[in-house]
Amino acid sequence: MDDLLRDYLPILIFLGLAVGLGLVLILAAAIIAVRNPDPEKVSAYECGFNAFDDARMKFDVRFYLVSILFIIFDLEIAFLFPWAVAFGDIGLVGFWSMMVFLAVLTIGFAYEWKKGALEWE
Repeated sequence: MDDLLRDYLPILIFLGLAVGLGLVLILAAAIIAVRNPDPEKVSAYECGFNAFDDARMKFDVRFYLVSILFIIFDLEIAFLFPWAVAFGDIGLVGFWSMMVFLAVLTIGFAYEWKKGALEWE
């Protein structure tokens, strides 16, 4: 039984430190925080429109376009992490397949840049 407890001791220490650090940061934020924020700072902001306008107003399509493009490229870049971890084991086929993937990603990025999809006027 002592071996089992000794195996879990680092996990318990880690959890204790995590909870302690979380509590310290929450208390520090509550103590040090500025109590008089201006109205602009506390206003809700999500897509560039006032939060209390008509709920049926039209949204600008560029907001959705930029968010979708961000999600697409963010997910594609996430494929680089497992590739980098297994880089020593994949050989030349894995290397060149990733180079083709990155080339397609670069061509897509250049295309959307040329079309002006990243411009916010």
